Amino acid sequence: MNLNPATAQPPGLTIGELATRTGLAPATLRMWESRHGFPRPQRLDSGHRRYDEHDVDLVRQVVRRRDGGARLEVAIAGVVLAEATVGSAPGAPSVYAAMRRQHPQLQPQRLRKSTLLALSWAIEDECCVRAERPMIFGAFQKEPYYRAAEERWTELARVSRATIVFADFGAEPAPVERTTFVDLPEDAPMRREWAVVCDAADHPAMLTAWELPGQSTVPDRQRLFESIWTVEPAAVRDAARACAQVAQQLGHPEGAPLLYELAEDPAPPPAGLLSATSLLNRVVAYVDRAR
Repeated sequence: MNLNPATAQPPGLTIGELATRTGLAPATLRMWESRHGFPRPQRLDSGHRRYDEHDVDLVRQVVRRRDGGARLEVAIAGVVLAEATVGSAPGAPSVYAAMRRQHPQLQPQRLRKSTLLALSWAIEDECCVRAERPMIFGAFQKEPYYRAAEERWTELARVSRATIVFADFGAEPAPVERTTFVDLPEDAPMRREWAVVCDAADHPAMLTAWELPGQSTVPDRQRLFESIWTVEPAAVRDAARACAQVAQQLGHPEGAPLLYELAEDPAPPPAGLLSATSLLNRVVAYVDRAR
């Protein structure tokens, strides 16, 4: 038995051992980490990677999804998103996860941030001009992203019944009438999310997106998000409920009254609405590729 600390093996699996356990080559694992930020190893002082048994399970999940026909980046995003919501209360930690779970018929699209901005502005403009006393929710990831849209959202607050904004604020922002600011803690899955939800009886609309991992070197407007959007009233109502649940779980008293207001299901949509949404999804995808 070797008791010499100078030659003792550090705890954890090496990249070679992880490769053997998952059936992948070490070079493949290094490429996944470089391009997609997955898997995330512990680094020794020497720079060597170390993994644990949970990493083995996560990599195997990605392999199964990929072998089942999913693109690699989508497989990784799905596993990382599921991992982020483990142990959290049902429906509350992630608006995007709640929508994928409750409305699997909404097909996700990979869109650039520049396209998401255009979609968000369109929803906000319609909400501001045509919706009557809507509830509006927005998720901005970081405070500077909200500051860039602050003037628009101040106007939205003036026409809304209630407005809730989520971001990594840190310090308490200056108060805005009819606006609640929700500071997202460091471990909140919504720090990776984008959302605009306009819940109104006459013009409901919702956009939610989850940033794909491994994009630290990508220019800001080129960052990719797995995105879903809809004007289907029941889906918009569920997105609004998910936002209110997040606010409630993070200790904001406005969350519970909003959930009460959102308890009733909306009226069913017109017959042609879903087919029109499907057509517009195709238009958005083509526009995004053209950019």
